[in-house]
Amino acid sequence: MNMKKVLAMMLAVLMIVTATVAGTVAWLTAQDAPVTNTFTTSNIGVDLEESTTDYKMIPGHTIKKDPKAWVVDGSEEALLFVKVEKSANFDTFMTYEIADGWTELTSAADANYKVYYREVTTSQMGDDNAFPILKDNSVNVLGTVTKDKMPAAGSEPTLTFTAYAHQLYQNATTKFDATTAWNNLTTPST
Repeated sequence: MNMKKVLAMMLAVLMIVTATVAGTVAWLTAQDAPVTNTFTTSNIGVDLEESTTDYKMIPGHTIKKDPKAWVVDGSEEALLFVKVEKSANFDTFMTYEIADGWTELTSAADANYKVYYREVTTSQMGDDNAFPILKDNSVNVLGTVTKDKMPAAGSEPTLTFTAYAHQLYQNATTKFDATTAWNNLTTPST
């Protein structure tokens, strides 16, 4: 029986050692703090300004006229559009040219207006980067306009400017073409 007692004791000691070792085993674990993504909205702002206001027609003279358009700081990169509308009698009395850097959107041309556009990147935004619309910031009165040909009060020629902006990129790599962007601006969404 001694042998049985010795084996039983050895078995008991082995079980105690196993339980002790198993009780001290620990798993290595870790957890990092969560990361929360907040998705903010984007926007585009456009501005149009002119500092001159006195436009007297004197035959053969140049009239200073300085409309400027720009995309507001903090906006998304954009296509900047300018719509130039002239009264039906404008060409009878005056002429103008568009400043360099603008491209005519021929698909949007109309008898009463023309549309011009340019791309504006982040580095070109803000009123410090305003784009002149008229070449030499002026319009010209035709030399053929005489006192007796001047328009009656209330029927003077007019030139009207409207600025628009549309996001430049339709996805991460593809730019909108100007015609599609203009149609998006002028076609009411449903």
